[in-house]
Amino acid sequence: MGTLMIYGATGYTGRMACQNANSSGLKFVLGGKSPDKLALLAAQLAVPYRVFSINDSHVITSALEGIKVLLNCAGPFGETAEPLMSSCIAKGVHYLDVSAELSTYQLAERLDEKAKSSGVMLLPGCGGSVAMLGCLVLHVLQSVELQVISIDVALRIAGPMSRGSAMTARNMLSPECLQRHENVITLHDISSTQQFDFDDRKGPVSCTPVTLPDLITLWKSTDIPNIRTFLFASDDSVPPTDLAALPDGPTVEQREDNPYHAAVIATTRDGNTKRAVLHTVNGYTFTGIAAVEAARRLLTNGAIGGFQTPAVVFGGNFVKSVPGSNVVDA
Repeated sequence: MGTLMIYGATGYTGRMACQNANSSGLKFVLGGKSPDKLALLAAQLAVPYRVFSINDSHVITSALEGIKVLLNCAGPFGETAEPLMSSCIAKGVHYLDVSAELSTYQLAERLDEKAKSSGVMLLPGCGGSVAMLGCLVLHVLQSVELQVISIDVALRIAGPMSRGSAMTARNMLSPECLQRHENVITLHDISSTQQFDFDDRKGPVSCTPVTLPDLITLWKSTDIPNIRTFLFASDDSVPPTDLAALPDGPTVEQREDNPYHAAVIATTRDGNTKRAVLHTVNGYTFTGIAAVEAARRLLTNGAIGGFQTPAVVFGGNFVKSVPGSNVVDA
């Protein structure tokens, strides 16, 4: 089957991924740059570990010896994705991550041809919104006969953020918002809110435009020329000013009490719309499960070279591999 490496294994999401990999019986090793934390986690899980930083490509390629799939859980991905993707291409290792940063997907686009030439899959966003929204959109497209010319998607998040996610979100703050218009990424007026009904008995709510990597992945998966992405966040999802005071991440109870929802509005060329909603578990729980399931499938079934998306590689039902996930037509 081959061996999985989980890099950033001692972080909040990385630990959840490791626990899921361990309970799934996968052969995996831990990776990261903190020897004491890695040694402790490795002892708890009874798995090997490798300590290395990502400042030297030779060190990375050496650390990837014997690895078939790398799952990168170490943010910010603006710092970790490029050296790890490049080294995976050089070493012939399939690359996965859980990034929500647009720059990661732009990088994967640039490295697409190199990855194809090496037979290496680049699969950023194998968990999180990219997997959620990609599968939701494919579900809608399967039930629409006419050509879809635009997609509006929204994610409803709830519960506290992890410290790492909050820091990444702060670093990504920008007065500008993006959309895809006629196949080109352009500015999107941040005041152009959209009403979405998440089928949660709370009725339609006004969602704010945000820049999500789905502007790239949905377009790659569907060729739909117009894509807009929105967000609705509960009050407890807004991080405090002092991010250093945040815990690593939400507790199990907090995750269980705060499921996520996603909604899509697909517009056909005759102006009609089709809607659907995804009900699923908390985003952190989803990511830890979906990322490991994606790795398991690549270890078992092999991979397609180049930049890929979870929905295309695994199909629209991939989201249902996460217990508690259900898609309904609205």
